[in-house]
Amino acid sequence: MDRKDFLRKGLLGTGVFVSTAALGHVLKNNIDELMELEILGFNHLPNTNSKIMDNTVLHKADTRGDANHGWLHSRHTFSFANYYNPERMHFGVLRVLNDDKVAPAMGFGTHPHDNMEIVSIPLEGDLEHKDSMGNVSVIREGDVQVMSAGTGITHSEYNKNKDKDVRFLQIWVFPNKRNVTPRYSQISIRDVEKANEFYQVLSPDANDQGVWAHQDAWFHLGKFDKDITTTYNLKKTGNGMYFFVLDGEIEVEGQLLSKRDGFGIWDANRVNVKSLTNSRVLLMEVPMAV
Repeated sequence: MDRKDFLRKGLLGTGVFVSTAALGHVLKNNIDELMELEILGFNHLPNTNSKIMDNTVLHKADTRGDANHGWLHSRHTFSFANYYNPERMHFGVLRVLNDDKVAPAMGFGTHPHDNMEIVSIPLEGDLEHKDSMGNVSVIREGDVQVMSAGTGITHSEYNKNKDKDVRFLQIWVFPNKRNVTPRYSQISIRDVEKANEFYQVLSPDANDQGVWAHQDAWFHLGKFDKDITTTYNLKKTGNGMYFFVLDGEIEVEGQLLSKRDGFGIWDANRVNVKSLTNSRVLLMEVPMAV
């Protein structure tokens, strides 16, 4: 199977998100989960506005795809559903980074996935998950969830609360193994949180800190006070690093980043990060090639 066929088949084809109300009424919204797209590259395109290095890409928050379906408001860092930008397909194996807000008692009806590592990071509210493996759970801020879709699963997610929104990051990573046995895992990361440094929440090792995925990827979160500077050292040669600012302002090797900005770097073994205000940051180290 050549590279293009692999990537296309990894995109799952199309599915439909469905909005569900608490009483079980179903509304079809015709929201394609992920349309088949022509893969044009790994999108670690040079950041032409940067004066610091030619191995970076900058995605400002206000340049993301914006899909507001009433019950769901989603901002897409990379091409997804009806948002298509040939220059923003993915960063290495990082395929989807969606910043989702789901209205009270609404959510995604049962839909399929295969051959993708799917990570959910709640930011506020309670998100209930059900899947074809028999898992029923609620994830909240301070939790991390991962699914290896492998040979195929179906699942649903909805806002468990009737009086407040739920916000979460939906992240998809191409796996390094196809057709694995589907798997689900969820943990609390509150016990491993550290002030003013990055702490690991995902890795390739089931015995390591955090959840694990079928990919040589490491995810870290960090909560930093103003004027704190830290250094991140690459875990695996050849990987790239993608920073996503959850709150506040930071500098990565001199590049200013604000809330919900994304910034990718490759061909670098370490980076310096300075917090200009109280801030929260998600750092995703991923392979730059499948």
